[in-house]
Amino acid sequence: MDSRIDPGSGHGDYAEDTIDMKTKLVILGGGESGTGAALLGKQQGYEVLVSDGRKIRESFQAELDRAGIRYEEGQHTEEEVMSAGLVVKSPGIPDEAQVVQAVIQAGIPLISEIEFASLQYPGKVIGITGSNGKTTATMLTGHLLAAAGVDVLTGGNIGKSFSRIVAEGLKPDWLVLELSSFQLDTIDSFRPDISVLLNVTADHLDRYAYDIDRYAGAKFRITANQRDDDWFIYNIDSEVVMRNLERHPSKAQKLPVRMPVGSEQIRLSNGWQFSLDKSVLTGRHNALNALCALEVARLAGANEPRLLQEGLDTFRMPPHRLEHLVDSQGGVTFINDSKATNVDAVVFALDAMTRPVIWIAGGTDKGNEYVDLIPLVREKVKAIIALGKDNRTLIEVFGPLGIPIVEVSSVVEAVRESLNWATFGDVVLLSPACASFDRFQNYEDRGNRFKEAVAALKYKEPIHEKE
Repeated sequence: MDSRIDPGSGHGDYAEDTIDMKTKLVILGGGESGTGAALLGKQQGYEVLVSDGRKIRESFQAELDRAGIRYEEGQHTEEEVMSAGLVVKSPGIPDEAQVVQAVIQAGIPLISEIEFASLQYPGKVIGITGSNGKTTATMLTGHLLAAAGVDVLTGGNIGKSFSRIVAEGLKPDWLVLELSSFQLDTIDSFRPDISVLLNVTADHLDRYAYDIDRYAGAKFRITANQRDDDWFIYNIDSEVVMRNLERHPSKAQKLPVRMPVGSEQIRLSNGWQFSLDKSVLTGRHNALNALCALEVARLAGANEPRLLQEGLDTFRMPPHRLEHLVDSQGGVTFINDSKATNVDAVVFALDAMTRPVIWIAGGTDKGNEYVDLIPLVREKVKAIIALGKDNRTLIEVFGPLGIPIVEVSSVVEAVRESLNWATFGDVVLLSPACASFDRFQNYEDRGNRFKEAVAALKYKEPIHEKE
C-alpha cells in the first residue's frame, strides 16, 4: 500500500512536498493519543513504531500487540527514531525533550497527533480550548447537539483521541474536540470549522518559558488556519485573550462573548434566551461555558431552542469538575473539583459556592500566585485542609487571614479532618489549585481517591445543625 498521506483528503491543507514520505512512522508517546495515531498509521500503510520514554500502560500494549505494531518503552532508540520518514509527537512530550530536538535537527517532519488525524478526516470539526472549562464546554456542546438531534461525537483531549476516532472509521456530522495548548503547539494545517477560546490564564507556564503571551499564542493556533466561512468564538472578558487578539489574526467570522452578568440566565447573540435554573451548571464560569456551547450548537445547525433547553436541563458535569458527590450526608455536601489545578479554576469554584466551605487544597505548586483567591477565601472559607507535601506557600498566603489551616498526609485524613470543621449545611470542597503529582498519578487518581474516602464515611446521626 502507498504510505503517502493524501494532502487533499483531510481537514487540513498539506503541501504534497512537505513530507519526504518513507514507509516508517514513529510515534513518540504510547498513551491514548500515541496509540490512536499508531492504529491510524497502520491503516494508512506505514511501518509503525511507538517509542515511549516511560512505561506504556498494559491496555495500550495489548492494543498494539493485537494490531501487530512494534513498540518500545523506557527509552527512545536513536537508530529507530532517526530512520523515520515522519514523526508524530504526543502532546505530553515537550519540544525541549532531547528526542524531539534530535528529530528537528535531523530535518525529519514532526507533527502532532491532532495534525496527523486531521489529514485523514473530511468531516466537520468544532475545536474548543482554554485554560479552564474546556472539558465542560466540550461535553456540554456534544450533549446539546445530541439533544437537538444532531449526529455528534466528542473526543480529543478527553475520551477517544482524534486519531482513534478516525481509525475506527467514525464519521459523525460534527466532531467536537477538546484541544489543549500542547496539542495545538505542533499543528500546521489543522482547521476547525468552529473554534472556541474560553480564556487564557496562568497554567502550564513551565512549558512556555513562563511567558503567558507565548502560552496564549499556542491557544490562538486553534484559529490560525480558519477561513472566512468559519467561526471563531472568544471571551472578551479575558484580558490575555484581548491583548493577543491582534497579534494572532484570524480570517474566521468572529463572535465575541462575555461572562453573563448572572449565573442563571443566558442570552445568545441572536436573541434566544435560556435558563440554568434546573441545570447542574453552577457559577458564572459555567454560565460562560453554557453560552459558548449554545452559540456553537446554534452555528452547527441546532435550530430548536426548546431542545437546547432540554439539553441544558439534562446535562451532568464530567468527573472531577465541581462534581457533587454526596448531598446532605450528615448535612454536608462533598464536591470533587480535583481538575482545578490552577488558581483561576479555584476562583471559579469558590465563586460558585453559596454555603460555608471547608477547602481541601495543595499539591505540586506550579508557581501559583494565590493573591486573587484572598477575597474569596476570606468571604467563603472557614477552614483549609492542606494536602500537599509542601504547604509553605498556602500557609504564608492564607495564614494571616486567621482561617484555621490543618496539614494532612492523605485524602482519607483530609476527608476525616474536614468533618472536624464542618457543620450542618457546609460544603467540603476539594479544589487543589495545584497539580497532583506529589502524591498521586494524576488529577483523576486524586479525585477518585477523594470519592472513595467520601463513600467510606458512615454517619449514624447528622452532624449537629447550626442554630
